[in-house]
Amino acid sequence: MQTEKAFLKQPKVFLSSKKPVKGNRPGKGGNRFWKNVGLRFKTPREAIEGTYIDKKCPFTGTVSIRGRLLKGTCHSAKMNRTIIVRRNYAHYVKKYQRYEKRHSNIPAHLSPCFRVKEGDQVIIGQCRPLSKTVRFNVLKVIPAGSSRGAKGKKAFVAI
Repeated sequence: MQTEKAFLKQPKVFLSSKKPVKGNRPGKGGNRFWKNVGLRFKTPREAIEGTYIDKKCPFTGTVSIRGRLLKGTCHSAKMNRTIIVRRNYAHYVKKYQRYEKRHSNIPAHLSPCFRVKEGDQVIIGQCRPLSKTVRFNVLKVIPAGSSRGAKGKKAFVAI
């Protein structure tokens, strides 16, 4: 016989309809729960002031970041709250004494506090398994046009 009700097991949500007072920090006064994930990553303003609910978000949910931190390019952003991160690397072939290009695709959970387009650089952190394939969470997004290496390069312009 089931003694515990299912609704008691649901995660608690702390949201308030009122705006935070100027002197009162949101999240610390009971308006909205948010946390600092550490590792020198800033909590996005949308996570602090937003109204979304995502239990898999590293800033407002119950997921902790531990393990590896990886950097890659957003290859696909078509899924709901999940992106595919492509990492390119060179693999050494001993027989020919040369390198060959290889890549790996890593699915990562995308919190609603980020806006990501294909081609953006992202930093992802390892966490507990969130689904069958997802084991990483997006921590930082670097838009495609703002990378340091793109300053010197100019796009082709037809005259």
